[in-house]
Amino acid sequence: MKLVDTHAHLYLKQFAADRSQVLENARKAGLTKIYLPNIDVKSIDPMIELEAQSEGFCEAMMGLHPCSVKADFEKSLEVIEDWLNKRPFCAVGEIGLDLYWDKSTLEIQQVAFRQQIRWAKKLGIPIVVHTRESMDQALDLIESELDESLSGIIHCFGGTPEQAQRIIDMGFYMGIGGVITYKKSGLAQTLASVPLEHLVLETDAPYLTPVPFRGKRNESAYIKIIAQHLADAKKTSIEEIARLTTANAEKIFRKKRG
Repeated sequence: MKLVDTHAHLYLKQFAADRSQVLENARKAGLTKIYLPNIDVKSIDPMIELEAQSEGFCEAMMGLHPCSVKADFEKSLEVIEDWLNKRPFCAVGEIGLDLYWDKSTLEIQQVAFRQQIRWAKKLGIPIVVHTRESMDQALDLIESELDESLSGIIHCFGGTPEQAQRIIDMGFYMGIGGVITYKKSGLAQTLASVPLEHLVLETDAPYLTPVPFRGKRNESAYIKIIAQHLADAKKTSIEEIARLTTANAEKIFRKKRG
């Protein structure tokens, strides 16, 4: 059984003491690949270092997280653009909109989001999108840029059936993580009618830890728990979930500029 974690921040300090063990745990759990989304300028070096040390097990994206879009965001975007032009990346991410922490930066978040979408289109690689309390605004912006060159994942999907349909209509994928294990989320019910062809698995480690480990640090090995909950929601086997979500991940990340 092959599994893929399409979204994990394993380069962060939360893993400094036992990163090698976390990677080993992931391999033992059946993971064949872990995709690393960037956060800001400071996270680039540790992310690239982990990618190099993992010998292909971990693969880096490049992008500026919406919570890192501040007054000087143009300078950060210059660094991001320089990296995108310097070497291949599997995706532009993690990018998007976040209206949970700071609504006052929405305008510049939109500017940064749109610019990074256009870089992804130019490079022919997917985007990985953060949409905390901003799903409709983010989908509106993506739809305004949508053409055959744009593809991607809506990370940490927890939206409505109507939003799920918009994502499907765009040809995008939904990243399903620990939220599916939270009873009050209603996500399992929403996903019951969403085709598996539009879903990928993710942990967002060290965040959004699934039950029964909620409240503790998340890690990529817990993708198996998420896969089982998705299997239960779809009334199928975990093996089928692994097969289809891994195929979806391989499909979305297959475009990588050489």
